[in-house]
Amino acid sequence: MSTPETTRPETGRHEPLDVLTVDRPEQLKALGHPLRLKVLQVLGETAEPLTNRELAQRLSVDPGHLHFHVRMLNRAGLIELAETTGREKPYRAVAKHLKVGPEVRAAGLASELQAAQLRELQRGYDLHAAVGQFRSAQVHAKVDVDMLRQLLNELIEKLSEHETDDNPLQTITLAFHPAVEQGDTED
Repeated sequence: MSTPETTRPETGRHEPLDVLTVDRPEQLKALGHPLRLKVLQVLGETAEPLTNRELAQRLSVDPGHLHFHVRMLNRAGLIELAETTGREKPYRAVAKHLKVGPEVRAAGLASELQAAQLRELQRGYDLHAAVGQFRSAQVHAKVDVDMLRQLLNELIEKLSEHETDDNPLQTITLAFHPAVEQGDTED
């Protein structure tokens, strides 16, 4: 695996990787909680490292409660300590984007992460659907799985190309699964 950061010679500052492939079970476990996903989101939005207290303030949570989650992300190698001169430890994300490795995905080890993403999707729906700010689409298509992965990866690349700091952050959740053939069993 490549080193989690690169140093820009002209500034001496550390820059995160563009993409980190998550290939260890402890990394997936660390991603299996919505609050940890939010920590990664907040750290990814800022160029400056943030302390546990600053993260807690931005996420409106108790710093003591958040400390456990920050430590777990750090131990998993998803965030790292930045250089510090003070008492508080600032953290930064090691990568702008995370990608689950194919071996981990094939072994079915990403279920906690996927469950956390579904909870985030439900939360987004609960907060934004009533005011018309939740958009969704569902398509049923007879497409080879490898082709579908390729198409989704192309979409993700295009989204990254069009990102600018001027725009508000949007959450885009992409998922696919074999079609459910039975009707709805809930009444």
